[in-house]
Amino acid sequence: MWGDGSVTTAMGSIVSIMSTKQAVKASWPIYLVAILIGAIIAGSISYSFLAESLAALGIPDPGPATTFGLPALRAVAWLLAALSIGSFLFSAFLIPPDNKNLRDARLTVDGHIAARTGASAALGLAVIAAIMIPMVLSDVSGTPLAQVLFQPTAWVTAVQQVAESAVWGIVAVISLVVALCGYIFATWMSQPPMFIASILMIIPLGMEGHAATGGDHDYGTNAYLWHLVFIMVWIGGLFALIAHGRRLGPHMEKAVARYSRIALFAFLAVTISGLISMVIRIELSDLFTTRYGLIIVAKMVGTVIVGLLGFAHRQITIPKLGTDRFAFTRLAAVEVVVMAAITGIAVTMGRTPPPPPRDPNLTAMQIQMGYNLYEPPSIAATFTNWRFEVLFTVIAILLAVYYLHLVRRVPNWNKKYTAWWLLGCIALGVTMSSGMGMYMPAAYSMHMVVHMILSMVVPVFLVLGAPLTLIREAYPADEFNPRAWAEAFQNSKFLEIFTHPLISTVQFLSVFYVIYVFPDLYAVAISEHAGHVIMNTAFLVSGYFYFWELVGPDYIRGRKSTPVRLAVLFVSMPIHLFMGVYLMQMTSVLGEDFYTSLMLPWNPDLHSDQRTGGGIAWASGSFPLALVIGILLVTWRREDKSQSVEVDEKLDAEGDDEWESYNEMLATYSQGGQGAQPRVSTSAWTGAKPEETEMLGLGGNLPGNKKNGPKIALRRDADASDKQPEDGSDKSDSGNSN
Repeated sequence: MWGDGSVTTAMGSIVSIMSTKQAVKASWPIYLVAILIGAIIAGSISYSFLAESLAALGIPDPGPATTFGLPALRAVAWLLAALSIGSFLFSAFLIPPDNKNLRDARLTVDGHIAARTGASAALGLAVIAAIMIPMVLSDVSGTPLAQVLFQPTAWVTAVQQVAESAVWGIVAVISLVVALCGYIFATWMSQPPMFIASILMIIPLGMEGHAATGGDHDYGTNAYLWHLVFIMVWIGGLFALIAHGRRLGPHMEKAVARYSRIALFAFLAVTISGLISMVIRIELSDLFTTRYGLIIVAKMVGTVIVGLLGFAHRQITIPKLGTDRFAFTRLAAVEVVVMAAITGIAVTMGRTPPPPPRDPNLTAMQIQMGYNLYEPPSIAATFTNWRFEVLFTVIAILLAVYYLHLVRRVPNWNKKYTAWWLLGCIALGVTMSSGMGMYMPAAYSMHMVVHMILSMVVPVFLVLGAPLTLIREAYPADEFNPRAWAEAFQNSKFLEIFTHPLISTVQFLSVFYVIYVFPDLYAVAISEHAGHVIMNTAFLVSGYFYFWELVGPDYIRGRKSTPVRLAVLFVSMPIHLFMGVYLMQMTSVLGEDFYTSLMLPWNPDLHSDQRTGGGIAWASGSFPLALVIGILLVTWRREDKSQSVEVDEKLDAEGDDEWESYNEMLATYSQGGQGAQPRVSTSAWTGAKPEETEMLGLGGNLPGNKKNGPKIALRRDADASDKQPEDGSDKSDSGNSN
């Protein structure tokens, strides 16, 4: 059920409290205990391993303020991030807003409390991240913390010369922005973006550490990203539910049910990603013979315990929520404590030297990319080299599975939409896991192939799958479910602005030009794994929004007419393709230092390869261009025909006063001007001056009048595809039509 207003929700909370005779309890003590446990465990274990770590790093002891404080504060940062993420998850997805008018819906009292908690936790993370900037410098240099903490020049040196300090600086900035926005925005529509932004706070932390270096680091980093994000969602969601249960908030049963599904997926994601990271980093024999292995074993044991506690929730406490919600919160508090301990243990992995690599003689390619390539790129090499990519390929699989799950709920779903969506998912997975994805960081030409596919092929296929229409049709309209989120997004002001032809075109072209016009930016994007992830994400998202406005069947508020969209396409595509000409004419080589450092065995001609890439950029736009133009022309013809039929039906049903007036006018002129004055002038129909009408021979009734001959359909310059109701329903191309 939806909330019917903040007053009604508040009254429901009061009635619930009076009926259960239970007192509202504060949640901050649980937060504090969990954070202290994580910090103490992380600091203690790291401090006990201090001598071995310092010896491996070859640096002096900076003192206990750093050796104990750095891992302790890192654990605090992770738990604050989890609290922020879980709070925004709760306010956005676990409980409904105060009314069904989602565009203007305010948060309920409980949603507002959760959002403020998320903002406060983000602010705390920003403070911790700022302190970590000089603390990391103290750690890597062996300088006591007191000597760098209050020296502004030391902060500048840390950000400029120490990669981990720079990462914490980025985290501090993002967290501060999230905190400020969390305090300012109080509408329900703002909460899903806040949830996404809160996840972005921790992404930089997932790009550094042991997983981001050495052989197979592409697997290690991507697996670690999955691991970090979902353990934060898992812990944070439980934090939020404990708080909601202790304040006796409404909708507890449904919120727990939603979180239970999320927690199950998070458990699987954390387990699988953890196993991938373990297999990459150590041998099985290292598990009980090295400290790094023992830490992994402790994490595995903790994860199993948390999984068993989750099973106990499903079997014992969740069925009792209606009568004793504190049974859930008590067990959940124990679960959070265990999760905090796991977090503290996990933090120590970054302070503990891992076992030596299996192959001590890593090539330059393995160090930079994570794997080796043995032959130059070719069509044969593209489809004979395969390496499963564990980020975008997994996303493609999940998107396909969820789409097919929804199709089962809509029996009459249009099969062409399903085909387009699956084709897009397959294209994404094959591109990233085949030789195309493998050669992307090693050859500019193959980089451009992948760029064109991610920005101009995969998005076209995906938008033609009409995913938001499918979500609307798969879920009932009178409940708080994914349909509500889809409709709110489609009717949002953000989407209306972002899909405006001018803005959509500018952002699409900017992603292309900015990356290649600024050589230093391109060099960073291809040399860092984080750069690859951000760049590929930008290609996909930018292309999706651009082509969604052009040809997507999903409803978009304020979408322009088909002729306007055709004009936008014809204007933007030449500008996009011109970049290929620019690249072919460049005399310098983009990313030359990085490509040279790979020491590729076929010793490529980098300048020639770049010209090839420019040619690919120039020529590869023909396929999506032809497809999109064809779709727009068919759409225009269909709308034109629909308008003609609409006019004919109106004339048949209501008659046409203008035709009657026209016939009266002709009859008047045929009788020498006698009789009543016509209600319309001849020029309104012929474009001639009244005195010229007689010269044109317009006497008597024409065969095309309403009574004596076929009708002439009056055409109107309007776009039928935009005649959509405000609630997001789509009448122009129903998802249920075959």
